[in-house]
Amino acid sequence: MPARPPGPPALAELQALVDDLADELGRSVVINDPVVRMLCTSRHFGDEDEVRVRAVLQRDAGAEVSRYVLDQGVAQWTRAGIVPGRPGAGMRDRLCVPLRAGERLVGLLMVIDAERTLTPGQLARIEGAARTAAALLDPGRTDAAERAREHLVERLLGDDPDGRRDAAREAGRAADPTGAGVEVRVTVLDAGPLPQADAVLRTVLGSASRHHPHRYLGAVGRGRGALVRVGAHPGTDDALAQAERMVVAADRLLGREGAVVAGLGGAVPDLGSARRSHAQAVTAARGARLLPGLGPVVRWEALGPYAVVLRLPDPAAELVPAPLERLLGHRSAPRLVETLRAFLDHAGSMPRTAEALHLHRTSLYYRLDRIAEITGLDLDDGRDRLLLHLGLLVLDLGGPGAPGPDRDG
Repeated sequence: MPARPPGPPALAELQALVDDLADELGRSVVINDPVVRMLCTSRHFGDEDEVRVRAVLQRDAGAEVSRYVLDQGVAQWTRAGIVPGRPGAGMRDRLCVPLRAGERLVGLLMVIDAERTLTPGQLARIEGAARTAAALLDPGRTDAAERAREHLVERLLGDDPDGRRDAAREAGRAADPTGAGVEVRVTVLDAGPLPQADAVLRTVLGSASRHHPHRYLGAVGRGRGALVRVGAHPGTDDALAQAERMVVAADRLLGREGAVVAGLGGAVPDLGSARRSHAQAVTAARGARLLPGLGPVVRWEALGPYAVVLRLPDPAAELVPAPLERLLGHRSAPRLVETLRAFLDHAGSMPRTAEALHLHRTSLYYRLDRIAEITGLDLDDGRDRLLLHLGLLVLDLGGPGAPGPDRDG
């Protein structure tokens, strides 16, 4: 099974292990999850730095520190190594031991070693403790409550109406939404069929749900994770920033930049409507995958007309209209397709199209006549223009003959 946050019994055992190791070494010790969120820590031993003090006080070292540690490649390490300090950021050198259950990274054990004076005997003791910690974090120890929580989300977002209704009631009790103006929003992370994708996504989603168990419910399967967020108007910007952080963390754990994309569904008024937000989030994530110009994190509301074609079955392979295919096969296709796109995007306005293309109107009229001749369509007919415009949208999703647009979303 993929990695999950430890339950209370395992966490208590981890804390005892950390305390014993720190007392034996006379050094500060911490165990983090794979995205550098603190699970348990020892007391200070006079070696603490600013980063450690902040982490202990706030239960989080901060996104910048997490990014720095992950940028050292620790998620791919198979044995202990040194994470160099950053004096300007108040961070000393640390020994970092990756905690693995089989091939899966389940945590990071870190010991401050500013002078790099750990002895071979101490290193052997740390490695022994790391093996015990990895066993305690082994996802095989996941308790029934965690599995039931994920199954609850699967039913909440599933196809069975009765199952959704029952799950909404249960999830309402689990999420415990309070206050007026509660809304629900679903974020979907998509890593595709990459090895360890489910383990990484469960780690990233679990980090959010562990720190805010009354606000988040998550489920992962087949390279895709869904996070149901419940709160009093959490806001699009907040949800977007959270999705961006999760994508960065997942990419680093997988060791592949750009491997993970995310889609944000629209806000819905209750858990019974979460499936609608989930469907929107899935579509938005598909847009992020197929339209790189939109960026790795895409909101449903930002898809515009792509929201329609992205929900069609395999549009790129089947649905490019024959008139547009004829245009794509012409020797002047790149120039003529660019002209057609500009003409349609500017609602058929000749002055604005000419300005956008830096063309004299005479040249523009000539190109449009050639497009009409090749496609056999009348560009003054609204239905013909709609057919071509939809065809270009389908083409953007990976159809033959032309790349998608460069858009900033």
